[in-house]
Amino acid sequence: MDGRALATALVVAVVLVAIGIGIYFAVTRGGDATEAKGGELWTCPMHPSVIRPEAGQCPICGMDLVPLEEGEHKEGGIEGHGVVEISADKQQLIGVVTTVVERRTLARTVRSVGQVAMDESRLSDVHTKVDGWVEKLYANETGKVVKKGQALLTIYSPELVATQEEYLLALRSRERTKDSPFEEVRRSGGTMVAAARRRLELWDISEREVEQLEKSGVVKKALTLYAPSTGYVMEKMVVEGMRVMPAMTLYRLADLSRVWVEVDVYEYEASQVREGLAATLTVSAQPGRSYRGRVEYVYPTVDAMTRTLKARLEFANPGLELKPGMYGDVVIEAPGEEALAIPETAVLDSGTRTVVFVKEGEGTFLPREVEVGARMDGYYPVLSGLKAGEEVVSSPNFLIDSESRFQAALEAARSGADKQPKGSK
Repeated sequence: MDGRALATALVVAVVLVAIGIGIYFAVTRGGDATEAKGGELWTCPMHPSVIRPEAGQCPICGMDLVPLEEGEHKEGGIEGHGVVEISADKQQLIGVVTTVVERRTLARTVRSVGQVAMDESRLSDVHTKVDGWVEKLYANETGKVVKKGQALLTIYSPELVATQEEYLLALRSRERTKDSPFEEVRRSGGTMVAAARRRLELWDISEREVEQLEKSGVVKKALTLYAPSTGYVMEKMVVEGMRVMPAMTLYRLADLSRVWVEVDVYEYEASQVREGLAATLTVSAQPGRSYRGRVEYVYPTVDAMTRTLKARLEFANPGLELKPGMYGDVVIEAPGEEALAIPETAVLDSGTRTVVFVKEGEGTFLPREVEVGARMDGYYPVLSGLKAGEEVVSSPNFLIDSESRFQAALEAARSGADKQPKGSK
């Protein structure tokens, strides 16, 4: 730490200690203010928090105490707050800014961080419906792109070979019995062919392969499985020579031309998020780019630990720039609504009540309790407590709030002194 920083830290420490001493004396000794002789109170010009029932010296700076002027308190404050009067020069010095209460169109925006995920509706698994052994793999690497209808692998299956032979026998039988004088014999030949063909179709033998079998009359040793959709090979659980069965998943394919983005929305913002709303996504991997999507689904439950609601958004991904697992910033846009509004900086929220300071006249600021809605676009909609055209302080509220609380405490001290019998101790 350099000398300038050390000096600054020491000054801050001294100021904090001085303030603490002042508060201590104000609290421990100021309680005697209710015993002021003749109802008169004394204060320090440099430390207004010091209030004494009789003349003396300030316990903080040593200055002589002066009589506390009467008539400084104005009517109209609320509990814990008093009316504040500030001259025009002081307003300019501390930078008082007021804002007119007026109707505005408030845009609802919900910001969150989302994670890119695969669209579950665009996932597909590849299975075989017969027992057999893998003879040849065409898609032999994870991450490979395959097109719909592309060959993935070939399987040798004794069951399949037997069914092909059965089909060829049924064809020959139908050919021999087609001129039979007996209708039942002619019909039975066709029935056997249809049953054998149906079994081949159920085992995913394509119509083209069945036609080739009919033309050639030669049984194929291996069955070829084709990709059911276009996508990336996300998982490959098969190798050449492996025995496979119907219960096994051989491949998992994912179409990434559209992706999901899952976000967590705070509980108080849950009412603002609904299906169909437009959304914008930005990711650090693509600086300067933004992606437009929409809210596709809002989950019905709130997480008990995080107090957040999960929502699922859908984005087009034609260039495959959005990769599953990426994080990005999401802005969900809701339709704007018109309401009486004040800046968020004008509101002082203690947790039990919400207070603003309303300008009355040139230098008077009246504390007023108000009711506001959820913050939107830097403003709070006013539900009650203010009218259009009134002016409220938007900066620096913390200074005016401190003065307002001091005025309330001062009035309480005066009231206590006034209740004592004149000349009593």
